[in-house]
Order: sequence, then C-alpha cells, then structure tokens
Amino acid sequence: MTEVTDSKDGAGTASVETLKDPDYCPPLKEAVPLGLQHVLAMFAGNVTVPIIIAGVAGLSGGDKIFLIQTAMFVAGIATLMQTIGIGPIGARLPIVQGTSFAFIPIMIPIVKTAGLGALFASAAIGGVFHFILGTFIGRIRGILPPLVTGIVVLSIGLALIPVGIKYAAGGAGKVPDFGAWYHIFLAVLVMVVTLGVKFMTKGFLSASAVLIGLIVGYLVAIPMGMVDFGRVASAGWFSLPSLLQYGFEINTAAVLGMLLVSVVSAIETVGDISGITTGGAGREATDKELSGGTMADGLGTAVGALFGAMPNTSYSQNVGLVALTGVMSRHVVTCGAIFLIVAGLFPKIGAVISVMPNAVLGGASIIMFGMIAGAGLKLLSMTALTRRDMVIIAVSLGIGLGLKSVPEAVAAMPETAKILLTSGLVPAAFLAIVLNLILPKDASDEV
Repeated sequence: MTEVTDSKDGAGTASVETLKDPDYCPPLKEAVPLGLQHVLAMFAGNVTVPIIIAGVAGLSGGDKIFLIQTAMFVAGIATLMQTIGIGPIGARLPIVQGTSFAFIPIMIPIVKTAGLGALFASAAIGGVFHFILGTFIGRIRGILPPLVTGIVVLSIGLALIPVGIKYAAGGAGKVPDFGAWYHIFLAVLVMVVTLGVKFMTKGFLSASAVLIGLIVGYLVAIPMGMVDFGRVASAGWFSLPSLLQYGFEINTAAVLGMLLVSVVSAIETVGDISGITTGGAGREATDKELSGGTMADGLGTAVGALFGAMPNTSYSQNVGLVALTGVMSRHVVTCGAIFLIVAGLFPKIGAVISVMPNAVLGGASIIMFGMIAGAGLKLLSMTALTRRDMVIIAVSLGIGLGLKSVPEAVAAMPETAKILLTSGLVPAAFLAIVLNLILPKDASDEV
C-alpha cells in the first residue's frame, strides 16, 4: 500500500481511500516535492516541442528562449485550469498540461510555408474547436466504454515506450553518441533507484520514488561531465511573456490541419483522464470530468497560442506517474503548475532542469510509459473480454501500432492522411469505436 504522511508531526498516514481522493490535500512539505516530481516527468517533453519548431523557423538566441519560456508559463496556466477549474471547465483531477508532440507533423509544414503567425492563429482556432468538442464529449460517453478507452490508453502507453527508450539511449533525433554505454548506465541507474525506493520504502519516500531516481541520476551525471551548467549561466533572470509576438495570420490549410489533429488530441485527453481515474482511483472517469478536462485542454491551447505557445494537451507520462505513486491529489499537481509558471518567469530556474541529461529522463520515462500501458490493461480487465472484444483489440492495436511502426505502408497517401494514419492513436481509437458499434454482441461468447 502506498502511504503518504498526513499529519504535522509525521505520525499519521493517509488511508488508501484518502489517497484516491482528488480533493485530498497533503501537507506542503509533501505536496511540493510530489508536484516537482510531476514537473520533472514532463519537463523535457514540454520544452522539446518549441526547440524543434524554433529550429524549423530558423530562430535562435532570444527568440528561441522566448518560445521555451512561454511553453513553461502556459503549461502552468493550463494545468491550473485542470486542477482548480473555472466553472464547468477543468477535470479537477491531477492532470498536467504541456506542449503536444501530436501537432509537430502539422506545425512543421505550417511554419515552413506560412510562418509562425499562421501557426499560432491556427492553434488558437484549433483550441476553440477543441473546447467545443469538450462541451458534448460527455454525452457521447456511450461510444467510449472501458473496452474503447482501454484500447486508447494502452495504445498511448505502447506508442510512448519507444520514446522513453530513445531518451534512455541519449535522446530523440540525431544524437552522435546515441546508445553509448554511459547513457544506458544512467537510464538503468534511474530505473533501479526508482524501483528500489518504490518497493523498499513506505509513505512519502515511496510516493517520491521517481523524483528520487531523477535526482540520483542527475547528481551522478555531473561528475561524468554530462551536465552543461554553462546554459544555466547564460539564461536570463526574469522575463515576461508577451501577446502576439509573431502576429496572427489566418491560413486555411493551417487551420484545417489543426482542426484534424485537435480531434486526435481530444481523444488522447479522454484516454488520459480515463487512465488517471483508473490507475489512481480504480474507477472510470465521469462525464463531467471528461467534458471539463477536454474543455480545459482546448482553452489552454487557445489562450496559450496568443502568448506564443504551441498547442497544449494532457501529458500521458504524468498519467503513469499517478498510477505509480497512487496519489490522486489535484493539489499536488497545482504545486507543480505554480513551479512551471515561476520557471516561465525566471528562465534560470527552468535552465537548471533543462540541462538534465536525456538518459536520466529516459530511465524514468520507460517506467511511467509502461504504467500507462498497464492502466490501459486495467481498463480492459473491466470488460468480459469475449471473443468479439478480443477481435476488436487485435484489429485496433494491430493496425494502429502497425502503421506507426511501418509508416512507409501509407507513403502513397495524402500528407494529412499519412499524419493521422501513422499516429498510432488515431487509427486504433477510430477502429475501436467503429468496431464496437457495428460488431454484433454475444454475451455467451466469453474467452
């Protein structure tokens, strides 16, 4: 049982049911480190997207720092929309928002052909569309039973695991020393420390296993010469985000692309919310949580685009972290959101984390991404798993993950179709929904 100290003198512990309560508020001495753990889990992914787009746009120096800074600031604001909420907006669950990798295939051609002004304008419009989807997504809950959401969550986890492996080997993209022994050593060290702390300790230490693993990996990497503190020294002390720095230009093709991927992001958000409630609380998400979470996703993207941030989405790695720690407190994530906002205002703070080696993050990511897949399996276990269900799982995952692994199979398709078909998530979710609706049910046909 995961326990968290729940008294000022450290004598008491929170019950399992208390830990499953999103409204549970641990003492600050525990909530702050647990919140920081969530930030560390998503930090690399959150800043990687603006770094990639900055490179495509040919930005460097102050402009590149601006995009990174804005990504952190907006991620914090969007996360507060989820954890605290605004009226019906927000799932009020431990959901961390951050820049989405799903939009990169759309953003790159937009930036190359139409510029950053078109990118942020289309992102703002896509965010509004995403928000509208959230207003009725709870009403179509009937087409998203545990069988479908389980496939979605499982496909998210399985699709992300290779990303964790790449980071563990040195990072995504072209890394000269990719797969070098020291990268693997650091990743394995983080995994061993994380698992050791998780299962050999209790209470707060057990709940902070990932954070401790990351810290140990970071400290070991310093004498190995793998941490460049020069980037920290060159970072500014204080800076405020600004509105519409790169203009606002509506481009039809860019808008259509954003709308299509917004549907993907909404499906992923439904999967993440389901994964959080299943992995952290052992229950299905409510219609209100799905609707509020999806609306917050869209609003965060729309508002963030005005500040120069890439589209936001719920972060799947943090779903795995909730499942791993067993702590469902949204207030913990609120602490993390405040740190992200501060990091966005004071670039030096973010720089300290940004120099953490990819391999250190990769070691933790492998565990968390695997936990996401585990949450998907847990959702699937809620169904009878008839032969009909097994066929739906087989076809959905087979085609969805198969096309992601072999993108050349759809090379003749139009660019937009290729992007959607090779995402892994879209075809898996689409096939799961359609097959579940059209295949006849036979309750007696259990495996």
